Amino acid sequence: MELLLAIAVGFLYATGIYMILRRSFVKLIIGLALISHGANLLIFAAGGLTRGKPSLIPEGEEQLSGMYSDPLPPALILTAVVISFAILAFTIVLVKRTYQEVGTDDLDAMRTTDR
Repeated sequence: MELLLAIAVGFLYATGIYMILRRSFVKLIIGLALISHGANLLIFAAGGLTRGKPSLIPEGEEQLSGMYSDPLPPALILTAVVISFAILAFTIVLVKRTYQEVGTDDLDAMRTTDR
């Protein structure tokens, strides 16, 4: 299962970088989204996979014993989702405003923003 997650993370990073290097703003936004999803999956995979073992302390015990899942990776992923949403929202607004001013989304056609 870890091998499958590693392949998926590599594929998301590779396609995200490829899309960022394209000339269109829309492809840049899609590339940013793919890289953020790849980072979330990387954090999830780095935390380890433990199926069916919650990270809750049973009643009457002081600490967890045996196999349990680590609660830190889901918390980090939740934080990363919020941050990536904010970055994508800012990028979309920035691209929209740039398109209104320049009239194109091709980065090579934008030599200057002076009128």
